[in-house]
Amino acid sequence: MATDLVAYGIYPDRESFERALEALRSAGFRNSDVSAILPDRDRTARDLAHEINSKAPEGIATGASAGAALGGVVGWLVGIGALAIPGIGPLVAAGPVVAALAGAGAAGATGGLVGGLIGAGIPEVEAKRFAGRIREGAYLISVHCDDRTWAKRAQEILEATGGRDVVKTSEAAADYRP
Repeated sequence: MATDLVAYGIYPDRESFERALEALRSAGFRNSDVSAILPDRDRTARDLAHEINSKAPEGIATGASAGAALGGVVGWLVGIGALAIPGIGPLVAAGPVVAALAGAGAAGATGGLVGGLIGAGIPEVEAKRFAGRIREGAYLISVHCDDRTWAKRAQEILEATGGRDVVKTSEAAADYRP
């Protein structure tokens, strides 16, 4: 089994969420290792997610408009998409968590968000806590790290930027050997 380390934090508002993303970017974290889930509270976010999903070949231009529409640093994330999770409502998600959440949304279960978070590597207890906070309008950031040094740095950044319920955990994955 190979083990990746992941740090998670939940943010009560858009300002602290964006501050955390900017701090992660400034510290050298790869945008492909950062996932985010944010409430789809306004028309701009929905339009942005639709634009990104429907105009994928225009990648660079879309990424630029993503930055402008979502407040700059959010556009740095990879794979921004709109999702509707039963029992939660519309969300905007980015990064590796998108696939797990999209699968959970397609399943149509009220617990889809919890299942999607577990599928993304968040332990069940934390997934339930985070799902409740997201349901109330909070923002989630997860950072997949290559080693303990990066995981500690991610945890420190999430805590320093106002993250609540910040945890660092191992994410087990099967080794593949043909």
